[in-house]
Amino acid sequence: MQPHTYVAIVTLLALLVYFWMGLQVGRARAKCGIAAPAMTGDPVLERTIRAHYNTLEWLPLFLVPLWLFAIYWSDLVAAGLGVIWIIGRILYQLGYVADPKKRELGFLTQALAVAVLLFGSLGRIVYVALIT
Repeated sequence: MQPHTYVAIVTLLALLVYFWMGLQVGRARAKCGIAAPAMTGDPVLERTIRAHYNTLEWLPLFLVPLWLFAIYWSDLVAAGLGVIWIIGRILYQLGYVADPKKRELGFLTQALAVAVLLFGSLGRIVYVALIT
């Protein structure tokens, strides 16, 4: 059995980025003076919360194919694509909080990484199933 060390590290880094985004929500709340459970009232807070939630929405679409790609293709390649996804999510969060129009680069970067992981792992699994 392969240890998948690189993908394990990338998985934890992705979760640390998600944790960092949660801290950014708390920071935005403190800065604008809006306490939980309120979710609206300041555009920067609303964008910070949305970027955090959007990352949560993408985590299953990222983590499952990340691990399947590592198992069926390559741990190192999967980890590299995972790092690209993480960079995309950071760019998305920073851009979206600054100005929603600046989120496109981050979104496209992470979406492309997920597409390669998803369709790459799906293709390999189908191929393996057909030849065995």
